[in-house]
Amino acid sequence: MFGLRLSLWLQPGTQVCPVSWHSVHKLASLQKATVLPPKKAQSLLYPFSALEAYLDRSVDRTQFQLFHPSLEDMVEAEKLFISSPSHKIDYYISAERMDHVPALKPPEVCFIGRSNVGKSSLIKGLFSLTPQIEVRVSKTPGHTKKMNFFRVGKAFTIVDMPGYGHRAPKDFVDMVEPYLLTRKNLVRTFLLVDGSVGFQKADMIALEMCEEIRRPYVLVVTKIDKCGYGTLLTNLLDLQEVVKTRTTSCFPQPLLVSSLHFEGIYLLRCFIAHVTGSIRLTDTAHS
Repeated sequence: MFGLRLSLWLQPGTQVCPVSWHSVHKLASLQKATVLPPKKAQSLLYPFSALEAYLDRSVDRTQFQLFHPSLEDMVEAEKLFISSPSHKIDYYISAERMDHVPALKPPEVCFIGRSNVGKSSLIKGLFSLTPQIEVRVSKTPGHTKKMNFFRVGKAFTIVDMPGYGHRAPKDFVDMVEPYLLTRKNLVRTFLLVDGSVGFQKADMIALEMCEEIRRPYVLVVTKIDKCGYGTLLTNLLDLQEVVKTRTTSCFPQPLLVSSLHFEGIYLLRCFIAHVTGSIRLTDTAHS
């Protein structure tokens, strides 16, 4: 039934922009999920569903399913990540200090995280339907040294921030904290945590910074493909306890992603489209 519903949402008539597939990730579009077995498609769209069977019955699943958009919502969100003459997606500018940051009117979201958490790979995954966008990905921690701005038409801007921790730019705090404090059009910060290693001391410092600033943010759990379900669930439940006991501005549901296998990318696109006001959800969701 799930595969049938997905196929119905993705009839040819729903495609608004043609995409050249020769250089696109094989799972970049929801359309590709229609050829997968229903269980696999379900785990790609809603990654938490693959973990539920391994959870004890006593564990409250509510907090992991607060944002559960429909397939229709995800299709609408996906359209925003396809560049066209009337909806141009491009790398705009890089900045090292706030006085270099451009004054842009559209709502903005930014991604922060520990060096080598997979931030640039994730952003590359979000833009995989527009492969001409250059998002530099390196195996060397601390590769991103500047704030990189990507415009998604007139809908919103995505900002890739320098990583913190190992080999982070010396002026990371001077660069990032003023941005988070003063950027008026910033609607959501995404704080990335490596799901294979769990919450680290540097992550807690970043979380405390977000709490002090008191602007809404979301935890994104990356690299969920790099460990077994047992390790991932242990790290996820520990993270959930931190969210429950030590945060007030954090969205209660962590978003799970794998840039390699594309799990959670569709959901994250939809979350970004929703919080920036670019789409209106057909189902009730809280964010």
